[in-house]
Amino acid sequence: MTEEAVNIHATAAVLGTRGFLFVGPSGMGKTALALSCVAAARASGLFGALISDDQVLIAARNGRIVARRPASIAGLAEIRGAGIVSIETIPAAVIDFAIQPVKSPFEPRLPPENEVFALPAGNFLPLLRLPFGEGLNSFEILRLILPRNAGFQGQ
Repeated sequence: MTEEAVNIHATAAVLGTRGFLFVGPSGMGKTALALSCVAAARASGLFGALISDDQVLIAARNGRIVARRPASIAGLAEIRGAGIVSIETIPAAVIDFAIQPVKSPFEPRLPPENEVFALPAGNFLPLLRLPFGEGLNSFEILRLILPRNAGFQGQ
């Protein structure tokens, strides 16, 4: 089944061999967390790339969720407090997980089991809550919380 792409407010990136959709309200830290994880993946010898920041075109293609960057913002990211910057991006990738950035205090302490993020047209992605902030290595935390069968490179 193929559907029309829908523009959603999110940031998309590839880390290792997996695609991630960073979701949440404006100002939550999606861009900062995604860029930090891309840099950490590269520093670990893994592939890391931003697909799109702030706007992501999402569609189901052959049973997979695909994220694309809108042409109008290709190669751009907004870093809150610093402005719009030029950054290397890739045009598209399959997305495997949604990431919700969470800052201290962490409420709830434990996330709900089997949490999902609902996409347009009734599709879902497994949702992982990823703590970030001063003194935390969010990329290493992501390695720990990913399901063992995720095939995340470098685990």
